[in-house]
Formats: sequence, structure tokens, C-alpha cells
Amino acid sequence: MPQSRSPKKEVKDKDVPKPNFALSGKLVAETNSYNGVVLKYFEPPEARKPTKRWRLYVFKGDKEIDILHIHRQSAYLFGRERKVADIPIDHPSCSSQHAVLQFRQITTTDDESGEKLSEIKPYIIDLDSTNKTFVNNNPIPPSRYYELKASDTIKFGFSSRDYVLIHDELDDGNP
Repeated sequence: MPQSRSPKKEVKDKDVPKPNFALSGKLVAETNSYNGVVLKYFEPPEARKPTKRWRLYVFKGDKEIDILHIHRQSAYLFGRERKVADIPIDHPSCSSQHAVLQFRQITTTDDESGEKLSEIKPYIIDLDSTNKTFVNNNPIPPSRYYELKASDTIKFGFSSRDYVLIHDELDDGNP
């Protein structure tokens, strides 16, 4: 008795999976990590060290408890994970990698002269934290850069600490 064969299926190039030589599993974790911790954030190409001498004044209630000089690098990671956080936050409502303060070079065009103007500005980005990041008591959208202005107050989760952003030119009375 002849065996019945199923009809042969014609294989097309688009049906054949292409080989994937990208890193996977533990190898990916190792390349996107620091001190054994997988990082949630990478700096954008427009990241720059600030030209102004920015500081964060840390308050708990009405009492100033610290001054953080944040003009020495282009980004600062806030979070509970001390292995990777530039500025540790120990409050239990904060995520291990909560937010990043990122200095970015922004180029605009002057309306009057048409000249290109370049300025390094501070931004904050919430890294999909559980309990949000607040600027002037308003929650900011997650995973999006939010421009900061001098004298803005930043809060993380339900922490009672306030971080007030200031730069040297404000001390002199200049904007």
C-alpha cells in the first residue's frame, strides 16, 4: 500500500528566521550593568557637564541637612541601590533606581537673528518609579525628560526630603 505524503510546503526567505547574534540572557545583563546591577538608564548623546555651578540643597522640614555639588558630571542617579546611585535615597517609598538628573545641551534658533544658540540645561527623568518623582509638588511623567529651572524643588516618592536646585549666578542676584 502506498504511503500518503503530505504536500511539500514551499519555504520562502521571509519564513526562515534570521540568525540573531546579539547578546542575550546573562551576557546582556553584564553589558548593561555596573557593579553587578543592571542599569535602567543610559545617557543620551546630548549629555554634557554643566557650565554653571549647580547645587542641590537638601532640606528635611525647615532644616537644611546637606548641599550636593552637582556640576562635576553630566548625570546623577537617585535611588536606594547604593552600588549604582550617585545620590542615595534611603526612603522605602523610593525605587532602587528612582530618577536621574541629566544635564543636556539644547540647541535653539534665535527668533530675531536666526542664530543657533546652545545651552546646557538640567532635566530630570523618572525611571518608571513606583511612587513617582515630583517637581514643585507636581508629579512628572515617567520616562520623559522634564526641564528643571533654578529654585525648583524635587521630591522622590513619599520621602520628607526636599531637594532645591540652585546655581552660583543666583547667589550674585543674576538669573
